[in-house]
Amino acid sequence: MKKIYKLSVISITLLLLSSSLFSQELENSNSRKLVKNEISFEVLQVINGVYQLSYERYIWNNFTGSLAFGYKGKEGLIKLSGIDKERLKTDEVFYSGYQIAPEIRYYLKNTSNNNLNGFYLGLYYKYSNYKSELNGSYYTETGIPYDLEFDMKLDISSLGFLIGYKLPVTKHINIDFMIAGPGTGNYDFEFVNKKDLPEEFYEDFNEALEQYSILDFINSDFRFSEVNSRSKFSAFSFRYGIAVGYTF
Repeated sequence: MKKIYKLSVISITLLLLSSSLFSQELENSNSRKLVKNEISFEVLQVINGVYQLSYERYIWNNFTGSLAFGYKGKEGLIKLSGIDKERLKTDEVFYSGYQIAPEIRYYLKNTSNNNLNGFYLGLYYKYSNYKSELNGSYYTETGIPYDLEFDMKLDISSLGFLIGYKLPVTKHINIDFMIAGPGTGNYDFEFVNKKDLPEEFYEDFNEALEQYSILDFINSDFRFSEVNSRSKFSAFSFRYGIAVGYTF
């Protein structure tokens, strides 16, 4: 009976010890994969007046999913200079709005020491909604003055691939280098006139717009007119950036 009791005590002790060792091993294993969340701020886009935050979450087997939301203010380096012609003058064009970008990434195991750093390949979708105003003045050939007041809207839907590297700086800080993100974008441009203008204005306006190379992407047969103020076209898009992230 004592022998059975001793064997029982030894068995229970071994069981508890093995359970403790297994739990410790599991804890150590999980500690290597403790980083499952990251919040980041994209610093490069601030130059253009964009303030964007992203949340990234580890999903499974080196795959992560993220969602970015950004707001574009009127400030920024990228803007359209105003038209300055003899009879047509406009102010500079500043645009503002928001953008949303969901993304899926795969991190290369041999370059990563946790779930959220190292080289990665990604697939992204980006939707941007921008609004702007165009104000100015126009004089007809006979010298009749008109005030210009237009509302402009631009919706952009982009889909593409992304290659990048996330550099760990400290235990919780990463720097994300989005190196190259080629893709294709669908553009929906709308131009709304808020005041009556003579028909000759649109001819002069279309002629003045030819100086902007960005309009080369618009359908070649598109011309601004009283009835035609909308254009849809596709063009090459490219995503890049630098972000600073905090992991937890």
